[in-house]
Order: sequence, then structure tokens, then C-alpha cells
Amino acid sequence: MASTNGPDTPVVEANSAGDVPDTGMRALQDRIRQQELLAELGVTALQGATLEQLLNETVRLAAKGLNADFCKVLEHIPTSNRFLVRAGVGWDKGVVGSATVGADLDSPAGFALRTGKSVISNHLENEERFRTSELLKQHGVRRAMNVILQGDGKPFGVLEVDSRSDDEFLEHDLAFLQGVANILGMAIERERHERKLNAALEKHKFLLAEMNHRVKNSLSIVTSMLNLQARDIANPELTGYLNEAANRIAAVAKFHDQLSYGSDFERMDIGQYVTSICKNFDENVAHCEMVIDVVDGMFVATDRAVAVAMIVNELITNAAKYAYKNNVGGKVHIKVVKDSPAAFTLSVRDEGVGVASGFDILESKGLGMRIVKAFAKQLDAKVAVQSHDPGIEFVISIPLDAAPS
Repeated sequence: MASTNGPDTPVVEANSAGDVPDTGMRALQDRIRQQELLAELGVTALQGATLEQLLNETVRLAAKGLNADFCKVLEHIPTSNRFLVRAGVGWDKGVVGSATVGADLDSPAGFALRTGKSVISNHLENEERFRTSELLKQHGVRRAMNVILQGDGKPFGVLEVDSRSDDEFLEHDLAFLQGVANILGMAIERERHERKLNAALEKHKFLLAEMNHRVKNSLSIVTSMLNLQARDIANPELTGYLNEAANRIAAVAKFHDQLSYGSDFERMDIGQYVTSICKNFDENVAHCEMVIDVVDGMFVATDRAVAVAMIVNELITNAAKYAYKNNVGGKVHIKVVKDSPAAFTLSVRDEGVGVASGFDILESKGLGMRIVKAFAKQLDAKVAVQSHDPGIEFVISIPLDAAPS
């Protein structure tokens, strides 16, 4: 049975003379070639190969470096206490991905997994320490080496090289195979960490989307309550104020609605967001016709998107309220264009009565204009008003990103 060597000492089968094989017998050229193959595998791991690609490359290079007929990665399956042949080279069709071998201490692979000791068996036909698997017998394997695949966490399994030849695996062969296993083991551990991080990220995204959905629903309830209250009050002026407040809340609710269905919680397509705001105004501006002309594909930070939406909301409300009053069919033109790689322009134009000569609308003390100026300042945007015949146009030049602090 198994040797009683220390935990890091390889278990090596004695040769016919009772001596451990001489590690100096292998030619220097073979050792150099093995180091080159280790470097090749390391580069593959660093270049971000998938786990399956790395497993396949590992067995290929390990077999090549040891002039072996076979190599396999044995993944430990704890529920059955067996190894699955996860990857391999040289084996008959149907072995890789399907065949299993025992993982108990009587198995050389099981012994390597549970003790951390490497195992060399140079004469399987005379092996008395371990059981030789039917898989090896069927393929005429005469010698084998097993080393543990160990990362930072629990062992993944065992890397095994097998050969039909009468040669013997030597100590420096074992060092090469362990080097291969160490590279693969760390890559497997990295893949485990990435998988856990991705799972945590997906859970975070789900919770964030759920939160935005619930906030949107709560704000929609508030909007509905304000609209109901507005309809029940026999005071036209107060009704108007309540409707305006409802529209402002609805704009923020739409923002959270967009976030709950999107995959990017940090940036938002401002063109699509402005379009959704314009299409969701209530009956308060039903007498106006929205003419929307926006460019998609311009992304801004989500907090800046809210500020833009509030400006759009106020300017549309202003046009409906003052440019057209209750006149049906008045057009409100909403346009978003990209000026440069770093900025875009939002414009809202009506075809209404305009403003009196000499009146500076930007100096108005009304709540709507105060909101527009406050959010424009937050965006580091420039606001201009242009007179047309008929109507007026608000032109806001907005940086895509916030100015550095």
C-alpha cells in the first residue's frame, strides 16, 4: 500500500535494483524543452484562455513534455467519490467527459488527492501499492504519474500522465508535471473566483433593478394621487400646480423605469430617455403635438440624465401652459443632437405667442424657470433663448460628462 513518506514527498516505485531512479539520466535538452513548454502554458493562462481551452492545452503540453502516450485531467466529484476524465489526450473516443475512476486511497489518483503526495508508478504490471484502473489496462498503460491540482481553495482533482513505453518517469519529470499542475491549479482557482464575482455581480444587478422598479411604482402611485387630487379641487390654479408636480414626479419615475429594464445602471442613452419622457406626458399637455427628433447612442451618467429630463419636463410644460394655453394642435419640437464628442444640444421650441419685446424669460421668477436654471447649472450647461416667428426656442448646450472637480 501507500508509502509513509512526508506530506510533500513523492511516492516513487522502486526499480528492479531497489534504488530510486537517477534524476540525472534525462538529457539536458529534454529539461530545457520542458521549461519552454511550462512557459508556453503560463502564457496561455495569462492570456485569459477559457477553462476548457486551458484544460485541453494542459494535457497536450504535459504529454508532449514527457513523451507520453496519454494525459488526463481528473476532476474530483465529491458526491460519488470518483474522478471524471474532464480533459485528455490519446484516449479512445468516449473516454473524455464520460469515463470515471475511483478516488479512494487505493487509487493512485485518490491517494495523490487526499495526501497531497505525488505518485510515480513505473511498472504497473507489478504494482502492489495501488489498484490499477480498468481504463489504464484497456489502453495498455505500463507507467503513470499523478500530481494534485491544487489552487488556493479546495483541490480540483489530479493531473495524470500515462505511457505504454518501457522507459521510467524520473524525479525531474515529476517536477515538470507538478509545474504544469501548479499553473493549471492557479488558473482554475482564478476561474472559480471570477465565477463567484460574476454571480455576485448578477445578484447585485438584479437587486438594483428590483429596487428601481419598486421606486418607479411608488412614484407612479404618488403621481396618480396628485392627479386625482387635482381633478377633485375646484380651483383651476391649484389644479395646475398639482398637475405640474405630478409631471415632475412622473419624469423621475420614468428614469427609474428605464433603469429597471436596462443592463447599465451607471449610464443612460439620453436620446431614448428624452423620447420616453415626451411620450408619457399626461392629459395636461394633451392639446399639444410632440415633434421629437433625437439622436440615439449618446450616453450620460444616470444622475445627469435625470437633470436633463427635468429640464425637458419644465420646458414642455412651459410651452403647453403659456405658448398655446388651451389651443389644440400646437406643436412642441424637442430635439437632441450631438455637437461634438464631448457635448450635445437639447432644444425645445414652440410655435406660440412668443414673449413681449424686452422681456427676458430667463430672468423670470416662476418655479419652472428656476428649476430649468438650477438643473442647467448642475449640468454645467449653457441656456439660450431664441425668438422665432412664431414662437420661441430654448437651446441648452450640455457636456456629456461632468466637469472635473
